[in-house]
Amino acid sequence: RIAEISENTKKMAAVKEENGTALHPGAEDRSEEYSAYSLARQKLEHLLNKSMRIRMTDGRTLVGLFLCTDRDCNVILGSAQEFLKSTDSFSQGEPRVLGLAMIPGHHVVSIEVETDSLQSSPCF
Repeated sequence: RIAEISENTKKMAAVKEENGTALHPGAEDRSEEYSAYSLARQKLEHLLNKSMRIRMTDGRTLVGLFLCTDRDCNVILGSAQEFLKSTDSFSQGEPRVLGLAMIPGHHVVSIEVETDSLQSSPCF
């Protein structure tokens, strides 16, 4: 029985080596990288469908529900509204309804999560 288990272990190791998933020197570093990646992914997933305010390089502000992002930091907002930068610092002006909006990452100046949407999220 022990010989059979040992043989199965060798076969699994050979398959892992073929797939490139065998443990190599530096595998611990990759494990830490994966852990950091996993944590960052969980934080982003927690923000899904939360209301966000994104300020852009041209002075506009978009407010909407965070739907997704990608490696280039492009952001997709649902039910988005656009607020133009007003000359009067006291008024925000009338919002323009956009619906679904894609904001290129290189135009993002800042992103704020509205606290109301964080507090109203259901606890799991």
